[in-house]
Amino acid sequence: MQRMQELSTGDRLEEMETFVAVADAGSFAAASKRLGRDPSVLSRRITALERRLGVRLLARSTRHIGLTEVGAEYLTRVQVVLAELADADAAISRSAAAPRGTLRLALPAAFGRLWIAPLLPQFLAAHPSIRIEAQFTDRLVDIIAERIDVAIRLGTPKPSGLTARQLAPFARVLCASPDYLERRGAPATPADLAEHAGLGFLQPRSRPIWRLRNGDDRTEIQIDGLMLADDGEALLTAALGGSGILLASDWLVGRELADGRLIRVLPDWSASDGEAVNAVLPPGRLVPAKARAFIDWVATILSPRPPWRG
Repeated sequence: MQRMQELSTGDRLEEMETFVAVADAGSFAAASKRLGRDPSVLSRRITALERRLGVRLLARSTRHIGLTEVGAEYLTRVQVVLAELADADAAISRSAAAPRGTLRLALPAAFGRLWIAPLLPQFLAAHPSIRIEAQFTDRLVDIIAERIDVAIRLGTPKPSGLTARQLAPFARVLCASPDYLERRGAPATPADLAEHAGLGFLQPRSRPIWRLRNGDDRTEIQIDGLMLADDGEALLTAALGGSGILLASDWLVGRELADGRLIRVLPDWSASDGEAVNAVLPPGRLVPAKARAFIDWVATILSPRPPWRG
């Protein structure tokens, strides 16, 4: 039943558009050129329209087609309806083309606070028609169910039907404070890490395993986890306080490495393999202008060289 109503509405619009075209052109032949349809098709539409309304709209002769009195009144009303529909289409197209509306973001907690939040005022100033609703969370947000426009995710994107754009690479590196290295000495090989206090992220194991690589070389080291946490900033604070060697993403420790508060340990080794900062969007080929503007803006911040690498 709903399908019949949709078809009926479409048929009515076609009838109205045909009526306006014939009335303006003064003949079915001229109107057919404008609409690209056979004159007989247009004639049948007008006949169907007149039967549905129960009035004659056009006065036909062998040489000319004119409007009846009621046809002239109907033409005025129909032109208003079609103009309003055209305005509605244009308004929606303009809205889709211009960055505007509420932009819903899902940002990794620490990364979002360190590298996105401080610069959001610049984005808002450049796009005054956008307002932001941002979640700072390490929870894997369901961007479809929660109507998220853009999610920033860290790591290697997993196939999920979502659309992803890589924004910048990052590496997970080993580092410690100068004070810690002065007291305990710097490890010379990955095996030496087993003799040091480790600062790392909570894992199912009580003693985490660090998987390191140096080119084609791979090794696994089980560390003595002096402090394990699910919050990178807490681990960073512990490392700065001299509590141990930290394995963390360079985006978390980049500033501290640059100013010497932390020092790379085993600089030829890292724990990353193709990891990156990614912008993830709901599936679909049409990206709203507000989302596209945000992603382009983040890309200019993170590339060509990520800011945490100096």
